[in-house]
Amino acid sequence: MDKRITAPIDKETAAELRSGDYCYISGVIYTARDAAHKRMYETILNNEELPIDIEGNIIYYLGPSPARPGQVIGSAGPTTSSRMDKYTPTLLNLGLTGMIGKGKRSPEVIESIKTNKSVYFAAIGGAGALLSKCIKKAEVVAYDDLGTEAIRRLEVEDLPVIVIIDSEGNNLYETAVEEYLNK
Repeated sequence: MDKRITAPIDKETAAELRSGDYCYISGVIYTARDAAHKRMYETILNNEELPIDIEGNIIYYLGPSPARPGQVIGSAGPTTSSRMDKYTPTLLNLGLTGMIGKGKRSPEVIESIKTNKSVYFAAIGGAGALLSKCIKKAEVVAYDDLGTEAIRRLEVEDLPVIVIIDSEGNNLYETAVEEYLNK
């Protein structure tokens, strides 16, 4: 089922999404990859304030390529989500509601998604040039020294994603295999 959602999203919106739903996200989301996650995690451990308010927000695991003249952003495809798994439960506990990436998540992350009534979306890897067309504005808001891994605030319009793990822990990577084998 196709759904249109506006980011940031609240827990009620996340709870309505089901594994396998096709969604189009419009609104504000943030980017963060490995280095930014590590730095945010260290910030939390030091009882310092994060550079962004993650409550209700969505983080896109993205390190865009440089923008060409006249473009808002370069190629904007997802990176492998499991690289953020060490840090994800902590961010979910602080109110992060959604994540966009690609690939499987650890059992600890899946349990944290369920506990925190959050959602994990996948964007199509290899389609970064097409996905970048959904990004209408991009600005670095933290960790500029990290280059492409800096945290960016993105304004997106109809960014296509698929719900992989819903707030109940249903996992499309598992259910799709079961469904295929049962045919």
